Amino acid sequence: MDELGLLDAFLMRPHQPLRKIGGWFGKEHIQIGDFSGLPARYAFIAMMPQWEFLDFLSAEAKKLPAFTLRMRAQATVLIEADGRVLGVHGRDAEGEFEVRADCTIGCDGRHSTVRAAAGFEVEDVGAPIDVLWFRVARDPAALDDTLARIAPGRMVVTLDRGDYWQCAFVVAKGGAEALQKQPIEVFRAQVIEAAPILAPHIADVRSWDDVKLLTVMVDRLRRWSKLGVLCIGDAAHAMSPVGGVGINLAIQDAVATANALAAKLRAGGVSEHDLDAVRRRRLWPTQATQAMQVAIQNNVLVPVLSGNAELHLPLPLRVVTAVPTLQRLAARLLGMGVRPEHVRSPAAA
Repeated sequence: MDELGLLDAFLMRPHQPLRKIGGWFGKEHIQIGDFSGLPARYAFIAMMPQWEFLDFLSAEAKKLPAFTLRMRAQATVLIEADGRVLGVHGRDAEGEFEVRADCTIGCDGRHSTVRAAAGFEVEDVGAPIDVLWFRVARDPAALDDTLARIAPGRMVVTLDRGDYWQCAFVVAKGGAEALQKQPIEVFRAQVIEAAPILAPHIADVRSWDDVKLLTVMVDRLRRWSKLGVLCIGDAAHAMSPVGGVGINLAIQDAVATANALAAKLRAGGVSEHDLDAVRRRRLWPTQATQAMQVAIQNNVLVPVLSGNAELHLPLPLRVVTAVPTLQRLAARLLGMGVRPEHVRSPAAA
């Protein structure tokens, strides 16, 4: 945002700055991330609801003369001829339409229509967890920046949204179905067992209709592109919610795509080799991040969710909590990733 000249306007949108990352591990409070080592202008994570962030991006993009946004529309199939993707057929409230383009970018998430239509092969990395999302009211005057709350057999993530908590209840893969057969009171009790701070307003979760299942996937494409089409973000590599870095990787993919392709598209077009440059640039950070997520899933989350009577803080986390330098390094990795990208594409005319 800063490199695009948009940071000041961005920070005017409702958000909560998260300057440290910590949580409760059983009865022990730990801190594993400290953003004070980053430049002071953005030494925090801006906790902003996704719709607010997307509304900001669309408002800024509408200032560009060539930008068009179709709401409540979906791509249905790729337009192809002579081995090249020429655009997409789509559908919205007014009926069928088509968009033709020199380059079609599939950034339509982990259930991507574009990647399926392109026939790209997906490699499953593995995810032993799923997540149940819900929200409860929050007293804005209460100060509590705890992110994760872990009890034997239970884990709840609490995201501060100002007047409410956005919450994630982590369950073992496939465990949601059995839990959802129980009365909602059983779910409420398990939540407040790990996160007592939610108890005053847990009745906001009135029924299972207020709880949404996120089926966690960790995967990546073996091939991200072919002539005329490129997948990035979750369409190219679905990330675990561990660390909340999926959006980081997606935005970095977008920046790398603009850096690699913008000037060439303006000059006339891009080749298959040009498109594959994005994969070559972004594959290693994707693999490294997913490897870290899988390690945390297998070595921290799976033992926690097994329901052992006692919790023991894993040695790597104990070392991080004891060394401030490692906390700043962890924050940098979470906030900026293993390969940060910088805006180098030409300014839009």
